[in-house]
Amino acid sequence: MTDTDENLPPRLGSLTFHGPLSEARANRMIERLAAASPSTVLDIGCGWGELLLRVLEAAPGSTGVGIDINAEDLARGRLVAKERGLADRVEFVEESALGTTRGPVDAILCLGSSQALCDPDQPHDPAVALRELRRLVRPGGRVVLGEGFWQRTPSDEELAGMWPGANTGDHLLLGPLVDLAIEAGFRPAWIETASREEWEEFESGYRHDTEVWLAAHPDHPLAAETRERVDRQRSSWLNGYRNALGIAYLTLVPVN
Repeated sequence: MTDTDENLPPRLGSLTFHGPLSEARANRMIERLAAASPSTVLDIGCGWGELLLRVLEAAPGSTGVGIDINAEDLARGRLVAKERGLADRVEFVEESALGTTRGPVDAILCLGSSQALCDPDQPHDPAVALRELRRLVRPGGRVVLGEGFWQRTPSDEELAGMWPGANTGDHLLLGPLVDLAIEAGFRPAWIETASREEWEEFESGYRHDTEVWLAAHPDHPLAAETRERVDRQRSSWLNGYRNALGIAYLTLVPVN
């Protein structure tokens, strides 16, 4: 057997964004952010920073910082920034967002990463994350928050098919989530939610390269554990949260 770890597919190579976000929706978000002419942009849990880089392209003269704890994703972001001529306007930093002093800034992106603003030893609390976002954004600025919510209360059978220990308290319904944003000192300038098509593009793209690799390398030393991981991920979507979990994209304006 000649296969080695180097034969594994690139991590998440088929994804543009690390979440259920279409090109069309991303472009609209970016247009709304750029219209506010931000000078400084902070991306919390940035991954490889695709949305951050596009905001900087759309807002000439702006600078950005992306923070994450995944070194591989950050390296990918630095490479893409260099390829697009943005390396002198963006910094990708490997650090925790908990209690960050990176603010205040004009615009914040926090898509699927609000847990990074909360105490990891406590249950995830979107109210805590929203208060932190309010602390970090300047008056007149903008926050784009991508946050999970229950489209409806999931059944016990669906919960059993999700992640370990899943329960109805893991997320809020959309109305209470928006209410929390208002209580934290924001007005919800735009409320939108990921479509089924966006979810399917994300879920399939998340596993695509690995599934193709598994088909071509069924006897690789890492095939069995990779197969088990991917099968578990797919099952948690199809048999658990597929019709219950949503992602809300909230464009928030701080109240002066």
